[in-house]
Amino acid sequence: MDPIREAGTEPHAVQVAAGPAAGHTAVGSDKRGESRIRHWEVGDVKITSIMETADRIPWAPLFPAETSEHYKKYAWLVPNFVTPQGQIILAVQAFVLEIRGRRIVIDTCVGNGRGREVPQCENLQTAFLEDFKSAGFDPNSIDTVLCTHLHFDHVGWNTRLENGRWVPTFPKARYLFGHREWEYWQEVLKENNHDVRHIVDSVQPILDAGLADFVETNHRVMDEIWLEPSHGHTPGHVSVRVSSRGQEAIVTGDVFHNPVQLAEPEICSVGCVDKEMSRQTRREFIARYGDGPVRLFAVHFNEPVGRVVRDSQGWRFSTD
Repeated sequence: MDPIREAGTEPHAVQVAAGPAAGHTAVGSDKRGESRIRHWEVGDVKITSIMETADRIPWAPLFPAETSEHYKKYAWLVPNFVTPQGQIILAVQAFVLEIRGRRIVIDTCVGNGRGREVPQCENLQTAFLEDFKSAGFDPNSIDTVLCTHLHFDHVGWNTRLENGRWVPTFPKARYLFGHREWEYWQEVLKENNHDVRHIVDSVQPILDAGLADFVETNHRVMDEIWLEPSHGHTPGHVSVRVSSRGQEAIVTGDVFHNPVQLAEPEICSVGCVDKEMSRQTRREFIARYGDGPVRLFAVHFNEPVGRVVRDSQGWRFSTD
C-alpha cells in the first residue's frame, strides 16, 4: 500500500481542466488560472493543493539557455513537466495541511491584481480564493501561514485588496517568516535596486497588522510539522517536513523548480541568490531523500507529488 494516499481531485470553481497546464496562459485581467484541487494523506495529516496557475514558459531565462536541450535526455519529463517543444510547465500552488484542528497554509502563490516583474504574473485575476473556499477552507479558519521564503510567488495571497488597502487574507492566522530570510530582504530593501513591490503589498501589511512571527530555520510548528533549512535559493529558504504515523513528506519550496533539477542538480533557476549553495542543497537533498520513503510536495511541479528514485541515467522524479 502506498504510504501516502492521494485522496481525490476536484474541479476548479470556474472551469474543468483539460490536462496539464490547461489554464489560460494570456496575461492580464482575463487570466483565469489553473484547474486543480487535490488531496493526499500523510498519516494523520491531510494535505490539499490549490493550484493558482500552471503556465508553459520558455526554458530561458528561468534556466540557463545553454541547458535548453537537456530535457531531451530524460523522456520521463515530457509531457507533464516539459512540453515536447521544450517549454517548462511551471506551476504555482499552495498546500494546506490539516491535523488535529490545525490548518496551516504553506506558500501563498502570486495573488490577484499586483504589478510584478514576470509577465505571466502581472495583474493576475484568477479564481484562487474561490477555489480555496470550494476546497472547504474559510480564510478565517486558517491558524498558520508559513512562507518557505519571501519571493513574490510564495507570499501573494498573504493579503488581498479591500477598499484600496492590502489587508491580511487570513486575519486569524499567525504568519511565520524566517528570521534569517527577513534579514536578507531588509538588506535588499536598503539597496533599492530590486523589485520589492511584493514586500510592500504582501509582507509589510502582515507586519503592520501584528500577525507576523519571525522563526528560526529549524522551527517546529508542532510535533508532526517542522522546518528544515534548505538555503541557497534565498539565504533563509526552508523546506517543511511532515511526519505522522510512520509516513513522511517534505514540501520543497523552491529547492526545485522543475524535476530536471533532480537529474541535473547543477542547473540553477534565475532566482537563485547563491547559486553554488543552491546546487549543494539540491545535491544534499537528493542524497538524503533519494530512494527513500519521503514523498516530495513540490510547489512548482505541474504534477506536484512523488519520490526521488534512481534509474539508469541517475535520479528522476516518480509520481507512481
